[in-house]
Amino acid sequence: MKRTIIALLFLLTGCVRLPEGVQPVDNFQLARYLGTWYEIARLDHSFERGMTHVTAEYTLRGDGGIRVLNRGYAEQEQRWREAEGKASFVDRPDQGYLKVSFFGPFYGAYVILALDQDQYRHALVCGPDRSYLWILARTPVLDPVIRDALIAKAAALGFATDQLIFVYHHPPAPSL
Repeated sequence: MKRTIIALLFLLTGCVRLPEGVQPVDNFQLARYLGTWYEIARLDHSFERGMTHVTAEYTLRGDGGIRVLNRGYAEQEQRWREAEGKASFVDRPDQGYLKVSFFGPFYGAYVILALDQDQYRHALVCGPDRSYLWILARTPVLDPVIRDALIAKAAALGFATDQLIFVYHHPPAPSL
């Protein structure tokens, strides 16, 4: 029984770890990060496969946590899909290291490993391991010089940047 409880606790918390060698940004300001972010590029995962026009919107919840609303257009199905989740800080509110859940008690790491801390216009985000990576921006198009610098940073940290999928945002997707 004790082993079962320990295994269950590991499963519930194991996906909130930092990938080895990855450091979240410090001096993080949640109020500046809130709002809509456009997904510029990502590593492939089944929950986003085939999706275009992907955005993530972060807002404050009444309980002090963060509401996460991910939206994308499923081209093959010709329909919008949404997933609502919740996020909170893992260690400190001034560090870009959060945990996010879309499925009850199961959380995954959300690690901001690069951020335009002057304007909060672009970010590089990973999950609990190197199979999760996103480049986010406040606009659907990111300056190629900035995009390439973020890709270079991710490659230097061991992410498979040659497998990035660049997200299509133009022309605008059909209305909801």
